[in-house]
This record gives sequence, C-alpha cells and structure tokens, in this order.
Amino acid sequence: MIKNIKIVFTILGLMTFCGALAQQDPQYTQYMYNTMTVNSAYAGSLGHLTVTGLIRTQWVGIDGAPDTQSFSLDTPIAKNLGLGISIVNEEIGPMEEQYLDANFSYTIQSGETHKLSFGVKGGGRVLNIDWTKGSHRDPDVQFRENITNKFLPVVGAGLYWHGERDYIGLSVPNFLTRERYTYDDIADDLINERMHLYLIGGIVFDLSAHTKFKPVAMVKYVAGAPLIADISANFMFNDAITLGVSYRTSDSVSAIAGLQISPMFMVGYAYDYTLTDLQNYNSGTHEIVLRFELVNRKKGLKSPRFF
Repeated sequence: MIKNIKIVFTILGLMTFCGALAQQDPQYTQYMYNTMTVNSAYAGSLGHLTVTGLIRTQWVGIDGAPDTQSFSLDTPIAKNLGLGISIVNEEIGPMEEQYLDANFSYTIQSGETHKLSFGVKGGGRVLNIDWTKGSHRDPDVQFRENITNKFLPVVGAGLYWHGERDYIGLSVPNFLTRERYTYDDIADDLINERMHLYLIGGIVFDLSAHTKFKPVAMVKYVAGAPLIADISANFMFNDAITLGVSYRTSDSVSAIAGLQISPMFMVGYAYDYTLTDLQNYNSGTHEIVLRFELVNRKKGLKSPRFF
C-alpha cells in the first residue's frame, strides 16, 4: 500500500514541473475538505452525514476578482450507496455562475483495509454575464449581447480509492463542452471549456502519539493548457489543531489552519500569498471552511479527518 502511495506522489511531483497555473474552474486551497466538488465518488465516503460550507475571496483589493461560495451535503443512503448535493456560486468581473450537482457513489471492498468507490454526477450551471459591468481592455466587449440565465448541463464521473489513512482519486467533473467566461492579459471573452481531469491523493503518518502529518496533492489537467498542481503539508496536534502550508504552481503559497472544535464541528482558514505580478495589486486571498459531521454518539469520531 505504502509503495503504491509513493508511486502516486512521485507522479504528482513530476507533473508539477510540467506547467504553470491558469485558473478555469473554481479553485480551493482547502480542497482536501471540499473533494466532492471535483470527484463525485467521494459522496458518502466518510460513512455519515457531512455538511461542508466554504467561502473564498480571491485577490482582495482587485475589483472583479473571483469570489466563490460552496455548500455540499453528502451521506450514505444504503449499503454501498452514497448521495451528495453540491451548490457553488461564483462571481468574476461581469460574470455570475451558479452550480447545482447531484452526486451518486457505489462502493466495493477492495481489500482488508481499503474501499473503491465509483461515482457519477449530473446537474447544471446557470450562467449570467453583464458586459456593461466593470472595465474591459477591449471597449467593444461592453456592447456585446448579455447572457441571462443560460443553462449548461453537466455530466461527470470519478473513482475514489480510500482507507482510514490514505486515498487516491481520479475524476472528470464534466464531460460536456460548455461556454465559460475567461479573463487574461489580452481580453475578456467566452470560450468552449475543455474536459478537466483531476488527480488527488494523500496519506496520514503518525509522527508521535500526539502529532500526525499528512502530505496531499491535487493536479488538474486540461488539454492545451498548463497543469495546475497544489501540494500541501499539514500537521495535526492532539487531534484538534491543524497547521499547514501549501504551494500552487507559479501562482501562490498558502498558510492553512484548522480547529476541531468538537467531534461534530471543524473550522478551517487559509491565506494565499500571490507569487505572480498580481501581488502588487492585491493583499492576498482568504478562504474559510466549516464542516459539520453527524457522527454516532456511541461510536463517536475515531480521529478527526484530514479529508
């Protein structure tokens, strides 16, 4: 098992150096607590009802910078079956987009200690763009026809291999081509989004009786675009306090902190410091995550989870 995990992290490390960041889908620094937004097979994997909320305010000080809120709920619904609902709201410049997805998973035992989950996702996006909002490098953009409540369907799938202390996931959140607002140094425009492939993995080590260490990584691949790679190192003390750092290729470094307030409730915070030229125009990115787990009072929570 350890050998397989090491192989995966070696692959992730090599992929990190193949490209730089280019934001397309909403991105999260605390992705380890928000896995279902990219992998439908995660639904119900913790074995109890879990509710997660996340607020992300990116590049504070820049007008029209990305602002994202997500809410997810997942739970087992029958033997080997899981259900999850994910809602995301994102605003970037003149664009507003709402996501609503239903996720279903089916889990089989793949060994004495691990399970393999298969997931499918169905849902849609509602896209709104008001080209008269904000400032644009191309003044002609302001006279384009606005987009109002345009529905874009979503169909995705994922695999999630997991145990109590490690996991590997591979997923495609959406197989369908759809229009997406994009912004870069040249122009604001709509493009046909290409299929995204996510690879995520992590493992937990006991450093002492009171200290745990978890390295985790996530890589996103899009044909024709640079790779996005997030690599994090997190430490948990006394099953209550989490401290960590994270690096996103050619984009930012982050500080992460979390507090397991009770067996049912966890709060996390991340601060991103921008490494690109945008660092001269913003004071960083803030992200807050809240997670509620409806655990059985008798069984309790064996150990607070990093994922």
